[in-house]
Amino acid sequence: MDGIKIATLGGGSSYTPELVEGFIKRYAELPVSELWLVDIPAGESKLHIVGELAKRMVEKAGLPIQIHMTLDRRKALEGADFVTTQLRVGGLAARMKDEQIPLSHHVIGQETNGPGGLFNAFRTIPVILEIAKEIRELCPDAWMINFTNPAGMVTEALLRYGGSPKAIGLCNVPIHMEMNIAKLLEAEPRRIRMDFAGLNHMVFGLNVYLDGIKVTKKVIDLLNSEEAAMTMQNITGVKWVPEFARALGVIPCPYHNYYYKTGEMLEHQLEEAKESGIRAEVVRKVEEELFQLYKDVNLDEKPVQLEQRGGAYYSDAACRLIHSIYNDKCDIQPVNTRNNGAIKGIPEDSAVEVSSVITGQGPKPIAMGELPVAISGLVQQIKSFERVAVEAAVTGDYGKALLAMAINPLVPSDTVAKQILDEMLEAHKAYLPQFYPSRLTTVKIDCKEKS
Repeated sequence: MDGIKIATLGGGSSYTPELVEGFIKRYAELPVSELWLVDIPAGESKLHIVGELAKRMVEKAGLPIQIHMTLDRRKALEGADFVTTQLRVGGLAARMKDEQIPLSHHVIGQETNGPGGLFNAFRTIPVILEIAKEIRELCPDAWMINFTNPAGMVTEALLRYGGSPKAIGLCNVPIHMEMNIAKLLEAEPRRIRMDFAGLNHMVFGLNVYLDGIKVTKKVIDLLNSEEAAMTMQNITGVKWVPEFARALGVIPCPYHNYYYKTGEMLEHQLEEAKESGIRAEVVRKVEEELFQLYKDVNLDEKPVQLEQRGGAYYSDAACRLIHSIYNDKCDIQPVNTRNNGAIKGIPEDSAVEVSSVITGQGPKPIAMGELPVAISGLVQQIKSFERVAVEAAVTGDYGKALLAMAINPLVPSDTVAKQILDEMLEAHKAYLPQFYPSRLTTVKIDCKEKS
C-alpha cells in the first residue's frame, strides 16, 4: 500500500485537530497520504476553518499528507482504507433538548446516558446505517472507526443491522482512566495496562497492572485518597464513599457517577443549569472560542484549549487503533466490538467495551468471563436498554421506544418515561423519520459535526 486514504465524516468538528495531530505523530508507521474531511452544507464554514488549520499543521510537520475538504460524502468514501465518524445529528441544538427536557422532569439530562442518550441514538443510528451502506458499496474493505455518540448503541446497531463486521466503536474514557492512574502511580503510561470490561460509558477496570504486576487494590486505595478523583472535563467529579469503592473491588469510569450517585448528579445539574447553563450551553461557548482560535492563520498546532471540550486523548485512542490495525500490532486496546463470548451473559452479537488484541483483521476480544456479581446486574440492565433502544431506532416502534426508556435505570417510572418520550419525540420530530412514516419522503436529515 503506497499510502492510506482516510475519510473523516464530521470533518468540521472541533475534535479534528486532535485527529490530525495523531496522524502526524504516527506518520512513520502510518503513512496517511490523503485525509478527506467531510461535512454537510450547514457545517461548511467550520469545515473550511478546520481544514485550513489541518493544512497548516501538516505543512509545519513537513509531511506529504493531502487534506481535502468536501461536502460530497460518496467522493470521500470511494476507495478509502479507513472511515472515521464523528457526527452529531441535529447539532448542539438537539443536544440542548436532550439535556433540558429530561431535567424539566427531574431526570438526568445527558448526551449519552438516560433519555438524552436514547434520543441521540434514535437520531443517529439511521444516519450511521446509511453511511455503512455506502461504505459497503464504495470502500468495502475499509474499517469503520466510530467515535459518534452514543458509541455503544451505534456500534450495536452497526454489528446487528449494518451488514458488515468491519465496524469498531471507540471512546476516550478508558485511555483517560489509564492516564489518570499512571499519574497516581507516578509511572509512564506505557507501563500501565488495564483489563477493561463492560459497555460504553459503563465500563469497569477489572484489573490494573504496572510492569505486568497486578496493583488493582493499591490503585483503588489511591483513587479513594483525598488528593485523587477519576474525573473528566465533561463530568463533575464526586468522591466515592471509600468503603463502597473498596467493596466494589473494581474501578468505575466517570460515567458511573450518574448511576451510583444519581441524586447528587441530578441536583448538581439542576444547580448548574441555573448558574452557568446546561453542559450543551457551556460546550457552545467553548466551541465559539475554539473556532476563533482555529481561524488564526498563524496557528499551526492543536491548541491546548481543546482539552476543555472533553476531547483529551482522542488522537491517542483513534489513531493508535488505526495504526495497530494497519501494522497488525497485536497490542491490547479497549474498543467497542462484537462480544463473541468475551463477557459471559451478554449476547454474542452485542457490542461490548472490552480489552482486545488489535490485529490486521480487527479486534479479538479477550475473554473476561463472568463479571463480578456486584457490577453484572447494572451492566445487564444497560445492555437490555441498549438492545431494545437499537431495535426501536431501526424500526420506529413506539412501544419499543417506551420500553427502552422505562428500562433505563435513570428513569424512575413508566409514567415518567412516557411523558419524556412523548415530549422528546415531538421536540426532535424533524430528525426522527422512522417514527413518522408519513414524513419519510419529505424529511432531510442534517448530520452536523460532532461538537
